[in-house]
Amino acid sequence: MRVGFVGLGDMGLPMARRLLAAGYEVIAWNRSPAPLATLAAEGATAATTPAQVMAEAELVGLCLSSHEAVATIAFGADGLFSAPTIKAQAIADFSTGAADATRDFARRAAAQGIAWIDAPVSGGVAAAETGALIVFAGGTEAGLKALEPLFAAVSARVTHMGGSGSGQVTKICNQMIVAANVIAIAETTAFARKAGVDVTALAPALAGGFADSAPLRIFGPRMARQTFKPRLGAIGLMRKDAELVQDLASQIGADVPLIDAARAVYDRVEAHPDLSFDSDLSALVRLYEDEIAILDEGFDP
Repeated sequence: MRVGFVGLGDMGLPMARRLLAAGYEVIAWNRSPAPLATLAAEGATAATTPAQVMAEAELVGLCLSSHEAVATIAFGADGLFSAPTIKAQAIADFSTGAADATRDFARRAAAQGIAWIDAPVSGGVAAAETGALIVFAGGTEAGLKALEPLFAAVSARVTHMGGSGSGQVTKICNQMIVAANVIAIAETTAFARKAGVDVTALAPALAGGFADSAPLRIFGPRMARQTFKPRLGAIGLMRKDAELVQDLASQIGADVPLIDAARAVYDRVEAHPDLSFDSDLSALVRLYEDEIAILDEGFDP
């Protein structure tokens, strides 16, 4: 089986590598050439356009930065659906985006006889590297069945949440918790340091208690040491996800004051001299610790 993959960013590249490790022929495309060249050197075929991926692969995975990017890559010029002949039977969209956009993608794909499953993931780069991602899936049972080989290579668990768009809503729920949690960890790290606690011992001390979480175990030590590379998640993407929560909350009449507050913190990054939306989430601690000497000699947020 030949599997296609489009989008080789922080998450997409290790996911595509998992497909190679599982023994699949992989044809991939990426907007910037360097990650594509890296994957090609490891055995993948480098496509010249997304349309080529759609024409040559039986299953296709997407991992892009937003639903706007997905719309362009799928339905724009030289996009997936511009292929004169289409071999693909089903598409797994691992990107995080708006549920209403996803429903539109699924309708347009179904009109051409192709299943579109929204399949956003959780677990971060480490889980992508080990094939242990958690998938929240929305769409048809038949589409999920067709995509089982792809899901098996990149994930530890797939939960079918309902019809098209329900995977995206579930991911947004996930991000509501994570977006607030990462800020809480940054605030706590700065607070503890100023109070005289050895912050490098903080995350291990809290392990197993009610405050413990995967973000604390991953980002807590990085914030304590102010080590922000390699990037494990961009601030800008979390800000985008907070905005998705706010947009959906407005549509359904939900109150999300904690996310409103978190979004305001993420917005502060734009004016900070040491940070950008491309910085790792761990670098959020710099919002609270400007007077603290940079501990990592290779500091580069």
